[in-house]
Amino acid sequence: MIYVKKKLVIVESPSKSHTIGKYLGNNYKVVASKGHIRDLATSGKFGLGVDVDNGFTPTYKNVKGKSKLIKELKDDVKNSEYVYLATDPDREGEY
Repeated sequence: MIYVKKKLVIVESPSKSHTIGKYLGNNYKVVASKGHIRDLATSGKFGLGVDVDNGFTPTYKNVKGKSKLIKELKDDVKNSEYVYLATDPDREGEY
């Protein structure tokens, strides 16, 4: 039997992951990030989380309490052929 890597879809909501998983079928693994897992740091010049002197390079930090989930997501990514991020249109400015 040949093992084919699945395609990974990451959504924010656990309930959405179950619903979407039903539509996509067995070739996909749909998991939830359970909200945001990283955010801009509040350190640095002006506390903006970006280096204003070097092209506004962002500095991210992991959201407290999400370390185990981040590790699980990284493992899922390593074991997947493709990764699709299905974001919610909220504070990221997708509109």
